[in-house]
Amino acid sequence: MKVVATYGKDHYLKPLDESEIIGVIDKEKGKISEMANPGYMMSKEMSMHYILGLGVDAIAVKSGFLCPGSYAMSLGKLKYIVTDQENVDSLLYELNDSHPVDELNEELYEE
Repeated sequence: MKVVATYGKDHYLKPLDESEIIGVIDKEKGKISEMANPGYMMSKEMSMHYILGLGVDAIAVKSGFLCPGSYAMSLGKLKYIVTDQENVDSLLYELNDSHPVDELNEELYEE
């Protein structure tokens, strides 16, 4: 399974439009591939458009990471891993026990 995490240079998880980095975590290989977020300081929808083109299975989210538009774009195309972790390193450990969901409660993506 390949999971996307969005974060800053400090490795703290951030919403799609505030993250400088999109990390693709390959759970089987235990590797992270990092790329610049083309939607940084632009829009969550632009970031999601790019993420959907990466061929990943899921995205790690917290409250406010998505907006209604980016959620609608990804619904049915990605699974969601709801996390309370603050940084990528903590998220990596959590992924082993995570259970992706197909839909989110509205309070996770409302603006």
